[in-house]
This record gives sequence, structure tokens and C-alpha cells, in this order.
Amino acid sequence: MTEFLKPLLVPEDVESSPTYRFMRKVNEQYNLSLSSYRELYLWSTANIDSFWSTVWDETNVKGIKGCHVVDTTARPPDNPAWFADAKLNWAENMLVCRSPDKVALVQATEPTPELPQPPLRQVTYAELYAMVADLVSALLSRGFQAGDRVASYASNCIENVAACLATIALGGIWLSASADFGPVGVLERYEQVLPKFVFAVDAVVYNAKVHPHLPKLKALLDGLINLGIATPTVIVAHVIPNDVNTSAGQWDPAWISWEDFITEGQEKKLGRDPDGEIQWSRQSFDYPLWILFSSGTTGLPKPIVHRAGGMLLQANKEFAIHGDLRADDVFFYYTTTGWMMWNFLVSGLAAGCTLVLYDGSPLRDPAYLWHLVDDLGITLFGTSAKYIDQLSKAYKPREHHSLRTLRHIYSTGSPLAPALFDYVYEHIHPRVLLGSITGGTDICSLFAGMCTALPVFRGEIQCRMLGMAIEAFAPDGTVSPADEPGELVCLKPFPCQPVGFWPLEGFGAPDAVENAKARYQQSYFSEFPGVWYHGDHIIVTRSRAENGGGVVMLGRSDGVLNPGGVRFGSAELYEVLDHCFHADIVDCLAIGQSIASNTDERVVLFVKLHEGKTLEKPLEDAIRREIRARRTPRHVPARIVQTNAIPYTLNGKRVEVLVKKIINGAPVSSVNPATLANPECLDFYVEIGKELRAEA
Repeated sequence: MTEFLKPLLVPEDVESSPTYRFMRKVNEQYNLSLSSYRELYLWSTANIDSFWSTVWDETNVKGIKGCHVVDTTARPPDNPAWFADAKLNWAENMLVCRSPDKVALVQATEPTPELPQPPLRQVTYAELYAMVADLVSALLSRGFQAGDRVASYASNCIENVAACLATIALGGIWLSASADFGPVGVLERYEQVLPKFVFAVDAVVYNAKVHPHLPKLKALLDGLINLGIATPTVIVAHVIPNDVNTSAGQWDPAWISWEDFITEGQEKKLGRDPDGEIQWSRQSFDYPLWILFSSGTTGLPKPIVHRAGGMLLQANKEFAIHGDLRADDVFFYYTTTGWMMWNFLVSGLAAGCTLVLYDGSPLRDPAYLWHLVDDLGITLFGTSAKYIDQLSKAYKPREHHSLRTLRHIYSTGSPLAPALFDYVYEHIHPRVLLGSITGGTDICSLFAGMCTALPVFRGEIQCRMLGMAIEAFAPDGTVSPADEPGELVCLKPFPCQPVGFWPLEGFGAPDAVENAKARYQQSYFSEFPGVWYHGDHIIVTRSRAENGGGVVMLGRSDGVLNPGGVRFGSAELYEVLDHCFHADIVDCLAIGQSIASNTDERVVLFVKLHEGKTLEKPLEDAIRREIRARRTPRHVPARIVQTNAIPYTLNGKRVEVLVKKIINGAPVSSVNPATLANPECLDFYVEIGKELRAEA
């Protein structure tokens, strides 16, 4: 663990941090004398009712709180009700700011040869509120009712944010699919929840090209018709800032243009008080807010329903108490609308800051996003570990950009290798808070992440988030010894625990509701009795007293490697390759292949090399030598295989478990290709699997 001991960043004034301000409030309110993050964390997880009640007050939630918080005797499988007396509306809390002078959203689009300098689009908070009010009116005029599902199949644009806010303002349930998803994958999501309205765009930009989107939209709608599902009302926005008519010959007369829909809302003026205030549909804390879908690589994606109050309270805690998000911040996260980080980003509106949306490729011109940092004064820059890895091989932003406004960089999606921490501090910004964060689609928030009151250590997530009682469990269901790996579990209920899988009670047939309940319990509570099992392999670093335990991510649990009974995460191999062989290896994937009649396994490492390179013995030997020296002999792969492609989900995550199943003989017919970005590459793994099984 020596590589994690040196801090890369030490906060200058922890006493003035919002975390310590919150701690002082806790001390005053409950007559305590907490003096460190560790003590605050332990109190927050031992007293979840008092903690979350104080978070509500500290972050000025708009709504009725009531007296109840949670049953403190309940366990996570009980999925207890939270704030049972509360009434609130998430969208109302996002639009507290109404300033005509404060920019709410800025939309940037990737340059193309036809438009090398695309103009930025932006709306103020006052304009955003007016847009949402018009959408509310138009939805009501088309028969919208609370509980209706509204879907989007769109790019990361201003219209998508406004449609989400209007849906939730009326008590609707939001779901979103990125425009880069194929129609089949979107159909598999929509057919489970039956949206009444669909918002879409007519085109998107990627890799400096404009891609028409209406053919994909039509294919999706045809799929719904073929399944006998009622056609939703379709609203289409034109969002590419150029004069190209991407919808020529493809427009369906039944569709409504965004402009006409807004005009309809302006004329009807429904859903407003006499003074113009939106008539917010305040619902219970546990009311369904939005549905996110799991990757679903071997079956239909799981429709995970998140509770409105849980999403609001968690985001408020993460941004206001942990991340010090301020009204004068400019917050950017590179994300599609199909990834939970879009929901995470939009939740930043509650702070009254400016959000930056981006449609396009992040790396075709590596400089473009960093120009935006300087041009827009971006203070918080969010992205994925994969992006930072790819950027590190091609670009050094600090050499070309000022980046003087940058305060935080957030990274998630997969473990951030220690060498990439070095890259960020050497080649992007020496004083930035590098917040490696982890949570996921299942909770649409964070189990572990950033904190402005704590130092940053190489290769490590700063802390377990307040109120999240996570531990690393050994296989026997006990807490792993200090600094030893284990399975990420949460011992106490938490408000962002999903309310369930769709359909919820009252939204579907009784047998479908019962099946969804059973699937929910099986997904999170079958591994260890009484606790939430998340499926990540981690280390909780207890050796440092100040943070109460940072977290090192070792990869997904199903992808844990176990040769000779020694368990370790695939990320331990990836880090060596990223650090030592980035000049040769573009990407890699490590899986365990069953051997000895399924009583043991060997490690198989697939490597994708730079174009024109071939895997030869000197490189193989060097890989094995470095892994042995930097890890252990057990980490050394039994086989290293060159591949042309590593499979990824649509959300950009390596598909380790699926490849492991195929290599071990599972039929490719068990795979759901609609959930993969590059399903065609699986044929290679089917064939190489036959060879590997024959020789094992």
C-alpha cells in the first residue's frame, strides 16, 4: 500500500470547508464535540435519522419536511420509507433561482468542417423557468397526468434538460436514452415502461460529422407499433446550430416540432397560478422520479426506479456539503443522456450555478474541451477514467491552456489508475481536487467520492460519503481486515436506495409487480444477508485516521480474478499496463478462465495494440515481468492474447463478465447485443474461447 501514502493535494483551510461548517452545526444541534471527518462520518452512519434530517435543513430543501425520517431498526432489504410525512417536487428545487442575469445552461457542440466555430447556445435561469412553464402547459394540453412516463431519445441539449424538469414538475416519471443508442436497445427499455411522450432531436454531432437521428427515431416508433404499444406523442427539436436540413424527407406529420409545442404551451397557459408560478406537483419523498436502466448485457436492462426525495437529498449532500458547489461555479460533465452522470450534472441546478452541456466527441480534437474550460471559466470538470486514460496518451492540457478557473476534476465509470492521478497533477493542474467517485446507475449517486476538507492520495477515492455505511466484506460476510480487499456492501438504509424495479405497485399487473420485487431483492440482497451488495471489489484504507477510510476500487466483483484461490481485481493488471506499456497497448481486458474441472482458474489477458503492432514474445515477456515485479506471481497471466477490439457497453464500460462467460463456453446467443457499443467483436471471443478451452 506504499503507493497510496503520499498526498497529492492537501486542503489549505479545512475549517472553512462546507463539511466542517456542517460538522459545527451538528455539534451545536446535538451537543457533540466531533472534530474530524472520521468522527463526523462515524456519527452520520450510526445516526442516519438525525444525519439526514440535518442535511435537509442545511441544504434548504423546498417542501414540507414533516417529523418522520426513517425506521432506524430497518435493514437495507426492508427498503424502508423515508420522510413519510414529506411533500416535495424535485424540479421545484432545481428552479429556485429565477435570475434573468444568471446563465443556467450553456450548450456547446463539436465543430465540423461545415461549421468550424459552432456558436454556443445558452439560457438564463429566468429563460429556463419560462421554457419549463411553457412545456408544462403543453403537456397538460395533451392529456398529461401525474405518473405518466416521459422519455427522451436525444442528445445532451438544453431542450432535454427542460423536458426533464417539466415532466417532473407535473409528477411525471422521466427516462432517458442517449441518441447514440441503437433503436433496438432503446425499444427494450421503452417497451417495459410505456412512455406517453417522447422528446427527440433531429440530428447529433460526433467525430466532426452531423448524423441524422430521425431514421433511428422512426425505427424505434415502428418497433413500439409492432409490439402493439400505443404510439406516444413525439416532440422533435432541431438543435444543431447550422443550416443543414437533416430532416428532409424523413419528417412524420404526426410529430410536433419543439417550436410548435412551446407555442402551444404559451397559448394555453395551463398549470400556472395567477401570478405565473408553476403549479408544482408536490409528492411523497419516495415518489418515483426517474427510471435508469442497467447495462443488461445478458437480458433485458433492469428498470431501476429512483425516489424523488432521495435523489434530491443525496445530490444536495454531495454537492453542497462534500463538493462545495457554489452559485458562481461553472460545472461541466462529459456525459451522454443515457448515463447517470447526466442526472448527476442536472442536479447541480439546485446550487444556482451554470451547467455546461456538450454534444460531440471528447477526443477527436483533444484541445476542444479544454478551450471550453478557459473560454467559459469552467470550475468543475467531470469525465470518465477512460477519457483521462486516452487523453494521457495524446495531450497535455497544461502546456496549451491556462485552466486558471479549474477547482475540481471528477472521474468515474471505472477505477482511476494511480498513474493517471500523476498525469492529472503533472499535466492538467497541480492544485486541482481530483475527485475519483463511485456509485453507479443502481443508486444514481455516490457511495464514495470527493471532499474539499480532505487530502487526495494517489490511486484512492478520498472518503466514504457521509451517511453511507459502506464496508468491504470478506467472503464469509465479515468486515475485511484493515486495508484488505472485499466486496462493497452498505450496512444501513440510505435515501437514494432505489424504490424498486418497474413496475411499481399501482403501475402494473400484480404478477408483474411481484416479479419486479423479487428481481430487486435478488439483485442486491442475495449475496450477504441483511446488507446491500453492490458488486464492486474494493479496499477500505483504514490506515489513515483523518478520513475514516478512503476507498480503492479494484473492479467489478463478477470480474474478480481468483487463480489458485488468490483473489484480486482486474484493475490491478490494468494499472501496470497503463503505466508501463501505453506506447504499445491501446486497451486491455483481463478475465478468469475455469480450469481443472472448474476447481481453479487461470488469468487470460487480452490486449489491443496500436495500429500496425503485433504481439511478439519480447512484449509478452516484458508484460509478465512487470506484472510479477509490481504485483505478485499470482497476478501473471497464463495467456496473453492480441485482439482487435475490447467490448464495451453503450455507457462505455468494459464488459468483463460477459467475455468471461463466453470464454468459459456460454453461447453468444445469451448476449443482448443491443446493450453493447460494438457487439460484432464478440465473434472473436467465441472462436478464441474454443481454442483456450481446448488447451486448458
